[in-house]
Order: sequence, then C-alpha cells, then structure tokens
Amino acid sequence: MKATGIVRRIDDLGRVVVPKEIRRTLKIREGDPLEIYTDHEGEIVLKKYSPMGEIRLFAAQYADSLASFVEHTVIITDRDTVVAVSGGRKNLLERNITKNFENILENRTMVCENTKNIKITDNDEEELQKAIQPIICEGDVIGSVTMMVKSEDKKINETDLKMLAVAANFLGKQMEA
Repeated sequence: MKATGIVRRIDDLGRVVVPKEIRRTLKIREGDPLEIYTDHEGEIVLKKYSPMGEIRLFAAQYADSLASFVEHTVIITDRDTVVAVSGGRKNLLERNITKNFENILENRTMVCENTKNIKITDNDEEELQKAIQPIICEGDVIGSVTMMVKSEDKKINETDLKMLAVAANFLGKQMEA
C-alpha cells in the first residue's frame, strides 16, 4: 500500500473524512459507495464499489454474444473502467475511461457518430465509428455498452443500435435484481 502522509481522526460518530486529493485521484464522488475490508494484518481497506464488477463474468459473456451477432467490437464499462471487451481491442480491458466519455454517460442518451472526438480510454483509436448507450440502474448511470466498428467497410446500422439499447437495458435490470 502507498502511504500518503495524511492523518485523519475518527469523530464521535465513527466517521473519517477521505481527503479531497485522494477522492479526486480515485474519482470518488459524493454519494459513491465504498466497500470496507480488513486484512489479516489489521489494516482497514476502502475500495470504490463498482456494481458492474459484481457481474464482470456475466458482462463478458454478454459482450461475447452481442459481438458475435452484430459483428462489431463490444465494450462494457462501469463509471470508471472498461470491464468487458469482445470482438477485438482487448487492450482496452481494465483501462480507465476518459473524462469526455464519462461526460457522455452523464447525458444519459445514446450517442452514435463517427467519433473523432470521443475516446473511451487514453489509448483508444478515435477515428472509428462508435455507438454508446449508458446503462441505467435505479435512476443512476452505472456504466455503458459501446459498439465500435472493426473496419472502415462496416457501419453501425439501426438493428445494431436497437441491440445496443436492449443490452444496456438488460444489464441495468440485472443490477436491479
């Protein structure tokens, strides 16, 4: 573990304030859930909770199925990282999403265009066409399902967009259950 040199006291209600610098670095926002662990050495570990992380294997299987049907790369993210990739671009897996991509998710609407200005991660190829659908669970954006064309001779069509919306809706419902 990395020492930060920051010391905080526990208040009379048992609360500890996580310093702003750490919240900013880990992209922890007000209201974000945190998991609390203890290890065998008696240390307390706080970890940002990702509901999509709970269904990571399921999300990977769903991405595989969807990618084989639509013949595009399928990427599933939570609010911070890429949790599943199928149909190519495995180098994006477990990478942090960009601030621009995060802002698109916050708008809560599907985006589909030749996305020269939208990068999912910092090492994303931005010249490819992408369709992005936020995953909404209990009114909150918890991630996204994205299709990305594999080559210039393919395009995302209306059926692909409907499949994308179904995938995001289904994953959102899975998280509610």
